[in-house]
Amino acid sequence: MSDTSAPFDLVVIGSGPGGYVCAIKAAQLGLKVAVVEKRKTYGGTCLNIGCIPSKALLHASEMYAEARHSFGELGVVVEPKLDLPKMLAHKDKTVKQNVDGIAFLFKKNKIEGIIGTGTIKAAGEVEVTGENGARTLKTKAICIATGSEVAGIPGVEVKFDGRTVVSSDDAINLQSVPKHLVVVGGGVIGLELGSVWSRLGAKVTVVEYLDKVLGPMDGDVSSTFQKLMVKQGIDFRLSAKVTGIETAGEGAKVTFEPVAGGAAETLDADVVLVATGRRAFTEGLGLENVGVERDKAGRVEIDAHYKTTVDGIYAIGDVVKGPMLAHKAEDEGVALAEILAGQKGHVNYGVIPSVVYTSPEVASLGATEEELKKAGTAYKAGKFSFTANGRARAMLHTDGFVKFLADAETDRVLGCHIIGFGAGDMIAEVAVLMEFGGSSEDLARTCHAHPTLSEAVREAAFATFAKPIHS
Repeated sequence: MSDTSAPFDLVVIGSGPGGYVCAIKAAQLGLKVAVVEKRKTYGGTCLNIGCIPSKALLHASEMYAEARHSFGELGVVVEPKLDLPKMLAHKDKTVKQNVDGIAFLFKKNKIEGIIGTGTIKAAGEVEVTGENGARTLKTKAICIATGSEVAGIPGVEVKFDGRTVVSSDDAINLQSVPKHLVVVGGGVIGLELGSVWSRLGAKVTVVEYLDKVLGPMDGDVSSTFQKLMVKQGIDFRLSAKVTGIETAGEGAKVTFEPVAGGAAETLDADVVLVATGRRAFTEGLGLENVGVERDKAGRVEIDAHYKTTVDGIYAIGDVVKGPMLAHKAEDEGVALAEILAGQKGHVNYGVIPSVVYTSPEVASLGATEEELKKAGTAYKAGKFSFTANGRARAMLHTDGFVKFLADAETDRVLGCHIIGFGAGDMIAEVAVLMEFGGSSEDLARTCHAHPTLSEAVREAAFATFAKPIHS
């Protein structure tokens, strides 16, 4: 039975980082807001099966690896034993705490959360189908924040079974450590999850189509990162095109061939993780019926203010153009809420950090050296290694470096790339610097506490406009 609710100012479809942040900000600005979510819990892919559970496993597996390989050198003698069920329970507990937190924030901000599948029937009208039937929501504005879903391998039929051939959704919940895990895709997701199972004892082979891992990242970072992963036991097959995945008995066979042409090879695996990226999720939204246009990649077309081709309907996050990052979606959510409230919402897409939560972490911000060369931009580079950082030595975390790229004439920072322990946190000060158009000299002349890992950031800035102190 259908009933029509009192009008809302905003109905958000999807409660991932983009959707829930947009809803909360809009409510804080005085709008009456509802959020429609098809899962049983809020938080989208990120909180339920993506960012949060994977980071719980990354941290837990890193602690296990440190206990096995580093504690002795620090004078801590232990005999670690893996309790995988308990590690998975920690992951599940972390997820529950986060999704429950979103439900609390909805209640606190007087946001109506509705569990069900949302379909746009017209501008200003969303039909929600749930366990108790259908309900129609009238609203002044609609925000599409339905995120993304796992993409397969172009031209290859992939039959996910959740056990032998898995996506990232299932790779966070394997009930035993595979003897041999083959990861198809050398991007962020594949390398993060591959490193988890490698640390827990699996042999891991990464098959990547490109001639480098972490494709869009700075070349220095990519090559150094690959060497460190090889040192940790991960094998790489680059410039390799997967042509088939077949289950065989209790395992699977992965067939691939050189991109440039040549003989095919086959790898036997206990588990195959297909991590070849994600694509915008718009299924069942009824976009074609109301005239909302999508681009060739299936993403919702928007203007500079997140408006689709239909007045009153907006879109943010993974479902639109740009990097598929939770924090990018969050910023767009804040900006759209401000726009709908009559303010001047804005996102600086030139200052969005990208982080790989492996060990060591990788963080990238702004332009890479390859991009500057291609654009013909005159630049200068400064680099500082963590091997020369006192705190890093004390922590046994000396792998990696900080690299700055700045305009050759003005010294304005154009990019920064860090590979090292805690890189994801250290990149934040550079984001603030770049947001204000700062120079490498600005950062270098800012006092940093000693001894800290962040001093390596300062030293790299010194190396860019002058010379480093400790190198």
